[in-house]
Amino acid sequence: MNPIMAHRGWSSRAPENTLAAIKLAIDERWIQSIELDVQLTKDGVPIIIHDFRLERTTNGVGFVKDISFKQLQKLDAGLWFSPKYQGEKIPTLEEILQLCKGKKRLNLELKTAGNMYEGLANKVVQCVENMNMDKEVVITSFDHKEVRRVRELSSFIETGIIIVGNPTLLNEQLEHAGANTISISFPFLTKPFVEKHLIKGRKIVAWTPNSAQEIEYVKRLSGKIEVCTNFPERAL
Repeated sequence: MNPIMAHRGWSSRAPENTLAAIKLAIDERWIQSIELDVQLTKDGVPIIIHDFRLERTTNGVGFVKDISFKQLQKLDAGLWFSPKYQGEKIPTLEEILQLCKGKKRLNLELKTAGNMYEGLANKVVQCVENMNMDKEVVITSFDHKEVRRVRELSSFIETGIIIVGNPTLLNEQLEHAGANTISISFPFLTKPFVEKHLIKGRKIVAWTPNSAQEIEYVKRLSGKIEVCTNFPERAL
C-alpha cells in the first residue's frame, strides 16, 4: 500500500500547519508522515506556516519575516478555518518535533526565496539534531541551494528537492543537491519517470492529489510513491 503523508497536517479537517491538524494526523496509525512548512520570524525562530504573508491563515497582516516571535504568538491561526479552532497558534518547529518524536516521520519544507531567510537550513538542522531526530525527518525545498546546505551540515538527515514539471538534468540536480527524494507535483508523474527513479533507489513524493481519481492515478503508477494529500482518508 502507498505510504500516506498528511499535507500540512490533516489540513482538510483542521487549520493547516497547526497543532490541531498535526495531532489529528498523529492519532491515525495509517498515516505514515506529515508534511509541514518552516519559515523564520524576524528574530530567527523557526515556525510552521506556509504563506510568506500572514493574511490567509491568521488574523495578522504583513510578511512573516518582518514580525517577531512574540508578536506572532498573539495571532489566531485557527478561526479562518472554523470557530471550533479559534485560538490556535502558529507553532514553533521545536514544538512540532517534540510532539512527533517517535510517532510520525516529518517532511519539513524550507519555505524561502532568494535571500529571504539567511540561516534557515542551519536553524532547522540544529533543531532536528538537538532532538536526536536525524532519522525521523526529510528536509525538502524548491530552493535546491538550501537542500545542498542541509547536506553540507548533516550527512545523516534525508533530503529532497521539490519540482514542478519534468525538468531536464534532474539526475544532475539531485546529485548536486545531495538529495535522494523527489517531491513532485503529481500530474507530471509518468510510469517511465517513476520506474527510472525507483530503480535508482530514490524516493518519490507526489503532491497534492486530493480527489479519489487523482489519488488512484498515483497509486496505479506504483505502490511505492508516497501520497502527500490534504485528504488522507481518501488515500486510505
